[in-house]
Amino acid sequence: MVKVLAGVGLFCLLAWGQQLTSTWQEDVRRCADGHDWPAAIGIVDREVARAPKDMDLRAWRARVLLWSGKLAEAELEYQRILSAVANDPDDWMGLANVYSREGRTKEALLALDRAVELDLKRADIRAARGRTLRALGAQNEAKVEFSRAVDLDPTNPEGRAGLLSLRGEPRHELRVGLNTYFFNFADGNQDEELTLTSKWAPRWGTSVGTDGYRWSGKGAEKVVASLTGKMPGSGALTVGGAVAHDNGIIPKDEGFFAYDQGFRIHGSKFLRGSEIVYGQHWYWYTTARILTINETTLFYLPRDWTWSLGLIGARSHFSGTGPAWRPSGISRLGFPITRWEGRRLGGNVFFCRRNREFRTGRSGWRIFFADLRRRLTPPTHGTSGRDRLRRLPKAIAGTDRVEFWIYLCDPLLTHFAS
Repeated sequence: MVKVLAGVGLFCLLAWGQQLTSTWQEDVRRCADGHDWPAAIGIVDREVARAPKDMDLRAWRARVLLWSGKLAEAELEYQRILSAVANDPDDWMGLANVYSREGRTKEALLALDRAVELDLKRADIRAARGRTLRALGAQNEAKVEFSRAVDLDPTNPEGRAGLLSLRGEPRHELRVGLNTYFFNFADGNQDEELTLTSKWAPRWGTSVGTDGYRWSGKGAEKVVASLTGKMPGSGALTVGGAVAHDNGIIPKDEGFFAYDQGFRIHGSKFLRGSEIVYGQHWYWYTTARILTINETTLFYLPRDWTWSLGLIGARSHFSGTGPAWRPSGISRLGFPITRWEGRRLGGNVFFCRRNREFRTGRSGWRIFFADLRRRLTPPTHGTSGRDRLRRLPKAIAGTDRVEFWIYLCDPLLTHFAS
């Protein structure tokens, strides 16, 4: 009878201890869900103080540091754990997560290699290794890892999503566009666009298109071609030109180039990254020559918001007159509205302003405009910044998205018409 009572007492003691452990872990998760990181760290530190040599508790501390964005402290904590106990794959996977957040992808892969050696049948480790290989550009190896994750656990969402992300991307994209402009001071204008963009290799692509114009009762056509080369770590360079049957309303010839460079920003909660596009465009008319110099900076904000600011300087030289410079600018705020099954609906709000002259600063025109964009298929990768940051809007109805534009123009636009 005494032995039975002792056994029951021991069982109750173990159950009570387990309940206490479960309680502090739930408290930590609750604080993490509310982003109350000081409280979460305080709870874990209190438990670590009770058992400083308990590596499971120290692993919890490392996780909370990682979740809170204290990457340097999280890395140091994981290093201390692994120096004491180096045979836990979860700790190696945690260290790999820290390296990935810090942009140290190769070191993350080495940590995941060690985790795989310790446990070959963990689907989550295989999926994490697949993500890291994909980030390094090893698409075939990443596909193998995602497949292994799904084989080990057919319901693994990361493995299935990884396989979908590596599906063969379209090499060719055909876009059809139609713009119609209505004015209160002139007849409406219209232009059409047909463009074929091809990605021949990961670093090379071409674009060929034809545009038709119907302005003030006159027609004109032009052919545009460009070549884009992507340099690892150095951005992308686009060079192209156009020839036209101008009929006196569009340029006879054009030439342009654009350089696009993106930057990832670490350690900032507000700004995830930025992108800078610089370009020059030459227009040769029958009676004039125009050069535009433009620079656009795009900022990637939280929750898929974006904000861009573009500055444009135009140098015009008409027959019988001297050259003149005119500035203009454009700002755009992009925001998501909803998404479902890989499709998404987003919007943009724009503001443009142009001055007639640098010297006098007299106002030329102002435009407010907005759009709604519905993407019909999942986005393809590798789109250059030149495609994303067009200086002037174009309503494109293609196989991949539909765009709806709304323009509100200042009366000062009449200066531009003149």
